[in-house]
Amino acid sequence: MNSDSLHFLPRPRELSFGHEAVDLDLRAPVVIPPGLSAVFTRAAGRWCEAVARETGRRPRVAGGSAGNDAPCLVLALDSGSNAPSQGYRLRIDSSGAKLEAPGEAGLFYGLQTLLQLLRQTGARVPELTVRDTPDFSNRGYMLDVSRCKVPRRDTLYALVDRLAEWKFNQLQLYIEHTFAFSGHEVVWGDASPFTAEEILELDAYCRDRYIELVPNLNSFGHLERWLRHPEYYHLAESPGGFIDPWNKKRPFGSTLKPNEDSLAFLDSLYREYLPNFSSRHFNIGCDETWELGQGWSRPLVEEKGTGRVYLDFLLKIHRLAETHGRDVQFWGDIVLKQPGFVAELPKSITGMIWGYEADHPYEDNCRSFHEAGVPFYVVPGTSSWKTLTGRVDNCLGAIRSAAVNGLHFGATGLLVTEWGDAGHHQFPAIGLPAITYAAAAAWCVKSNRDLPLAEAMDRHVFGGAAAGLAAPLLELGKTYLIAGKQLPQSTLFHHLLFTRKEEIQEVLEGVTEAHLNACLTRLDELAGAFRNAYPQCDDGSLLLEEIALNVRMARHGVRRGLAHLSSGSPDWRELHRDLREIIGAFEKLWLARARPGGLHESSGHLRVIAAEYRDALVAEDPPQEPGIPTP
Repeated sequence: MNSDSLHFLPRPRELSFGHEAVDLDLRAPVVIPPGLSAVFTRAAGRWCEAVARETGRRPRVAGGSAGNDAPCLVLALDSGSNAPSQGYRLRIDSSGAKLEAPGEAGLFYGLQTLLQLLRQTGARVPELTVRDTPDFSNRGYMLDVSRCKVPRRDTLYALVDRLAEWKFNQLQLYIEHTFAFSGHEVVWGDASPFTAEEILELDAYCRDRYIELVPNLNSFGHLERWLRHPEYYHLAESPGGFIDPWNKKRPFGSTLKPNEDSLAFLDSLYREYLPNFSSRHFNIGCDETWELGQGWSRPLVEEKGTGRVYLDFLLKIHRLAETHGRDVQFWGDIVLKQPGFVAELPKSITGMIWGYEADHPYEDNCRSFHEAGVPFYVVPGTSSWKTLTGRVDNCLGAIRSAAVNGLHFGATGLLVTEWGDAGHHQFPAIGLPAITYAAAAAWCVKSNRDLPLAEAMDRHVFGGAAAGLAAPLLELGKTYLIAGKQLPQSTLFHHLLFTRKEEIQEVLEGVTEAHLNACLTRLDELAGAFRNAYPQCDDGSLLLEEIALNVRMARHGVRRGLAHLSSGSPDWRELHRDLREIIGAFEKLWLARARPGGLHESSGHLRVIAAEYRDALVAEDPPQEPGIPTP
């Protein structure tokens, strides 16, 4: 195997090859220096097991020396190095393999690079030298676990293992109501929430893999799951509902009224929630407080303005969270819209600059926080939610822009987010291109800007170069571009499947039958490519089933669009049959990775459309009243 055929995820900052090949004895010891923690010793043992799975040969961990055996790998702490604590140096030559780092995290990341090398070469490896260190000290992934889909424990642990290999070091679970707060069962009773014990166990599992589980609890807006219940009306800005930014009436409040009662409520939640996390960071959310000024705070807003009322309460929540010993993060979208507000933020808060379109003004946003001296992360997204197929070119562009501008202006972290808006109907594979590219870009923008993503994903996500899954997955994420209409943070496929019949003509405006037929052709081509893929990862078969269903859902949306464009008589019976089969498959596959809470709500969006088909069938062939002859 030549060096050009080797792929890494992420690709190291500096990688050079020698002219010879080296045979490593992968049954020989891995020598670790004294003084390392039990966390690292366990990690080294798991690494040996991973090598055994990849190569059939298992090294063993030895402390201090290898005795009479020549080691396959020597690890060393280089306390005199000026390299960042997460950096490492890996060298393989005729004398063997040596991995040096100034700290345990660097040694851990070096082991992941070596594992990826052995996955591709086996025991016969090229001479090489790797000098590596990350651009961003904080590299995170955030998963929405509040829009219906709450992952099972095994799903989360498998996710953490993957994130660790790709050198992520933070994980956030976006919580609105899916934690089992005592005394608040009415809120989470049907949601299959996380318990305190589960969070404690997950926190420990993450720490063992050099990942920080950062608590995330939205604390101002997006609290409709609470405020819809009469027990919490007294905390709502608009308990009777409000008009959202899209001029639609929402039946329940979603924003806390900015007063002392709300702070006391948050304090009670923080006291129960935060002690389950070892992280000092805490994301309090506070985005999209849509109805602020429409209800309780109207007099304040008329006096001070919406932005000032928002900022004053944000700072109170910040001070409250600090009393719980946390370094606060918050979504920075609202303060960025108010000139001068970023400069009023305390230097102990971290702004999370999120933007999910490729043309998001990351440069301007980052400059605002940089000039104010306020720490910030850049936060692109996976562009998987409300799409069914993904928007690959968009998410890669947004991640690249976030990383480049974040690095230039001194961001302290990059967090890639995966949301579940409108029912979390996308399966995990749809977001994988973005997650893996974000891992690479967050590690080193320069060496990963043009990463050959398909090759890297097949080798290090899907089980080998022959998997053949990454290329059609990336192409699936571009299919929306031929649909004739582009929609922000979504695709036409999603809207055609879920928009109710009263509004679907608006969705179809500007779309032709030719556009939709081209989509059908392309989706059918890709369905064939997925049938020919052969992923060797543990969940390979499940991935193929999930992708096939998301393709089928997108295809059904296109067929529904064609039915509404047609001047003839649509075959509602066939559409109804197909959708019923989709619903059954969706509910089955959901439970393979997620808990039952939220499933009925999510599949209910599909059942609404199935009911429309039933109504159409009845209209075509109404039942006859007894005793009245058919004309």
